[in-house]
Amino acid sequence: MSPGIGLMDRRLKTEKDAISLATSGILKNYKTELQKIETLETKYHEEAGDWYVALGWEDKRAIVKMDSVLAKITNIKEI
Repeated sequence: MSPGIGLMDRRLKTEKDAISLATSGILKNYKTELQKIETLETKYHEEAGDWYVALGWEDKRAIVKMDSVLAKITNIKEI
């Protein structure tokens, strides 16, 4: 039996950690340069334990969803 999300230690504890992971996902998937990526917005969903980070670069925008407990990107949606 595994503990619920409320009992597990979050690996993405701060907004800075979430932005760092989101940026690395964009760098890996879109082959852009770090200097071109701009953080547009961040949000933490308390009930789900997920971070959402909106990033922009060149003429593209994306929302990166991450699980804060696993410190893993679960979805990248280009908008």
